[in-house]
Amino acid sequence: MDFKKTILWAVFSLSGLMLYNNWQVHEGKPSMFASPQQSATSAATEKSTTPKVDAPIAISAAVAPQAPTAKTASNENAQIFTLENELLSLQISSAGANVVDAKLLKELTADEKPVEILKHTATHTYVARSGLVAVGGIDLPNHNSVFKLDRSGKDGSGRPFLVLSSERNGVQLEKTFILNPGSYDVYVGHRVTQLSANAVPLNLYTEIVRDGSEEAKVGPFGGAFSASTFTGPAIYTDGDKFKKVAFTDLEKNKFVPPAQIAAGQPGWVAMVQHYFASAWIPDTKLVRDIYSGRLDNGLYRVGMQSQLGTIATGTTVTANAQLFVGPQEERMLEKIAPGLELLKDYGYLTILAKPIFWLLEHIHNIVGNWGWSIILLTILIKLVFFPLSAASYKSMARMKEVQPRLMAMKEQYKGEPQKLNQAMMEMYRKEKINPLGGCLPVLIQIPVFISLYWVLLSSVEMRGAPWVLWIHDLSVPDPYYILPVIMAVSMFVQTKLNPTPPDPVQAKVMLYMPIIFSIMFFFFPAGLVLYWVVNNLLSIAQQWQINKLFGKKTAK
Repeated sequence: MDFKKTILWAVFSLSGLMLYNNWQVHEGKPSMFASPQQSATSAATEKSTTPKVDAPIAISAAVAPQAPTAKTASNENAQIFTLENELLSLQISSAGANVVDAKLLKELTADEKPVEILKHTATHTYVARSGLVAVGGIDLPNHNSVFKLDRSGKDGSGRPFLVLSSERNGVQLEKTFILNPGSYDVYVGHRVTQLSANAVPLNLYTEIVRDGSEEAKVGPFGGAFSASTFTGPAIYTDGDKFKKVAFTDLEKNKFVPPAQIAAGQPGWVAMVQHYFASAWIPDTKLVRDIYSGRLDNGLYRVGMQSQLGTIATGTTVTANAQLFVGPQEERMLEKIAPGLELLKDYGYLTILAKPIFWLLEHIHNIVGNWGWSIILLTILIKLVFFPLSAASYKSMARMKEVQPRLMAMKEQYKGEPQKLNQAMMEMYRKEKINPLGGCLPVLIQIPVFISLYWVLLSSVEMRGAPWVLWIHDLSVPDPYYILPVIMAVSMFVQTKLNPTPPDPVQAKVMLYMPIIFSIMFFFFPAGLVLYWVVNNLLSIAQQWQINKLFGKKTAK
């Protein structure tokens, strides 16, 4: 039996399956490997708690959402207040005191404009909001209320701040926004004062709402063939850890919320897209519940309710929260909240991708260029697997030596595949050749290649990073397709160094592989193609040297 042929076809099939699965996820469809998370109970509960888009959320399935009142704020007539530091520009509306716009001043689009994460326009909605709800459907200050400006300016530390307040039915909500210098982290304080004699248990909700339009899914760097990572809600709890929630799961009520988060335990909710994210990180001193769902007009939300309890008349309770809006820079996210670095998602091979990025980052700290860092990383990976690769190439060189004998066997046992396989295996045994040896480099490279693919695709640190000459951004495809062509040539040279497969079909597959791969790599990030080119060149040098040594032995 031709084990090499079988292994190659298995590798090609697995690669094709993974590419198709990633395409499905990119198009907003569920992964073929995702486990279903649906139960009749959770579906009924989530459906009963989904309110209208312009109504506050209900704190239990038994509480119906309230319709907007005459005091409901209008976004068109609302005042807009701005908070800004050197990295982030926020716009906060008096309609609900919601954050309706966020620009990342240091992250620029292709037309040199700041990347806009949060946005509220006629075609795209992506906002962060908060408010109060109570048992019995009492109308309280929420994301629909009219808020007035109490004060603004800079605090004693020079941080810009803004205080907005609203009062309904004897409950006053005061929101304080403070933007820290040099940070994408916003402090949001909620000061709740009970003015009514009829006090009831209150909950504070903090949620992120966005639509599922193409602009929302693709983000600011989309294109017809652009690759991107997961887009949608994400949650983190100490018990369930990091979990992504697809928009389609929300539509079909497949999402099962995690268990209630006890006081003192970490937890947050986020909305993720390629390179960037927003997240609410409520105070851990309160008991919290996570919720999510689909709203009207194609909007989706993910949020967290913090239990304030019954506030005595004439007293005030404060519940703080952090709002993060910015790039998925791994080291920065680690410092903000437990598990927040997981927003930078490496896919199924995180266990390999994280060490690869760690090593790549340390190399970059020395050389100062991501392109040269990729080249040095490739050399290091090659050195690590050098003994195994050498053994594989020796096996391939031996296969090339006995190629004439294999062809003669094929003619001798023409029409007798069983006898041919027996004769081939006997020859392999006598010559001490491992027929699987030539496949080992491919099998080794596939997980490393996929891991590095996710590292380069997910790392905003590499966005806009130049290498040399025409490569001005390693995170996007080569604009002139020079690297993919070089890669195709290097693969063709490798094919010629390998023994020709006895099977004509397999021989044609190996011959056309460079062309197929080069077309695929036209749309891959230039940094990934650079890795593959360097890896191929090193492999060619190693294999040529081994073939040369075996050639001398044969001549002797």
